[in-house]
Amino acid sequence: MRRIFTAGAVAILSALAAFSLDASAQSPAQAPIRIGLSLPLTGPDAAFGQGLRAGAEQAAADLNRASGTTGRKITLVVADDASDGKLGLATARKFAADRIGLVVGPFNAAVAATALPIYEEAGIVAVTPGITWPRLTARGAWNVFRIGGSDAEQGPIAGSYLAERFRARRIGLVHDKSTFGRGLVDDVARTLKANGQTEAAFESLNRGDKDLSALVARLKRAQVEVVYFGGLAPEAGMLIRALREAGLSVPLVGSDGLLDKDFAAGAGPGAEGTVMTTLPEPRKLPESKGLAARSRTPEADMFAAQGYAAVEILKQAVDQARSADGHKVAAFLHGGLPLKTAIGEVAFDQKGDPKSPGYALQVWKKTPDGRIDYLGNGVTP
Repeated sequence: MRRIFTAGAVAILSALAAFSLDASAQSPAQAPIRIGLSLPLTGPDAAFGQGLRAGAEQAAADLNRASGTTGRKITLVVADDASDGKLGLATARKFAADRIGLVVGPFNAAVAATALPIYEEAGIVAVTPGITWPRLTARGAWNVFRIGGSDAEQGPIAGSYLAERFRARRIGLVHDKSTFGRGLVDDVARTLKANGQTEAAFESLNRGDKDLSALVARLKRAQVEVVYFGGLAPEAGMLIRALREAGLSVPLVGSDGLLDKDFAAGAGPGAEGTVMTTLPEPRKLPESKGLAARSRTPEADMFAAQGYAAVEILKQAVDQARSADGHKVAAFLHGGLPLKTAIGEVAFDQKGDPKSPGYALQVWKKTPDGRIDYLGNGVTP
């Protein structure tokens, strides 16, 4: 029996054939690389999240232009987790359901704690900018990679500095009884002991204390020649003032807990010479056709380059692994090969931490206009 096709039927069949050819031509090697962004675009950390988003979008645009017509393009899927654990969990489940295998984020440790188990189970690789929480990589999950430093680095770096610069000198250790502050001081003490030194005093204060005279009297009796403080800027400033009022001109060494615009004002002239461990100064991205215009606030600029670098890292890993499969991408990243990024070369160890130290030593100094600031004042360990 003859089959008679109308002109309309022929047109439909032709369209279906063309669609079939287009679909088959979209091979895995040419399909877009989908990268999810789990970032705080609203809430208390919104400025940081907006900077990360701007950096990631700029990276995607730059890499897509560079790939020409034959390379794989990047598509970003943006989600606002608002630095909220429940929203972060919902975002992780949505990415898993949508089979997104690569994620930039989360930014907040509380979100990471709820979302990362979902990513791990779903085979999703997460490159996390900004999280210094030590437990992020302590378990050695196969799929998590950290850009930047861990709080666990700060105590040993400061301890090594003290052991070298104040060898055979009397070192006082003070913490603010918080998990953060006590952990730092314990790490410093262990590092000193490993270098054959012990502290001359091990003291504490309460956050919010207004009278530190008794503490300073004990430090004075111990004849300390330098003080390491594990805690935050307000108490560090008060401790410096109390030391100076008691006639002790000893230097203070601390952590990035001292990173507060009001630290120098709180400490007064005695802030000069204070040393702290901190992440390197953030690298700012160049303007790129207005794409990163919304990242121009100082808070956003602080992390825009990390957002850019995270996308670069995932794109290079996919290219090198010749696959967007999470396990293959993670295996390449764990290989430790250095990758060129907007923040310099980045290579990861087997836990997913950067191989290069994330923290450096900076000292607060008086600037020509009379302020006391730490920017640009690196210290050789």
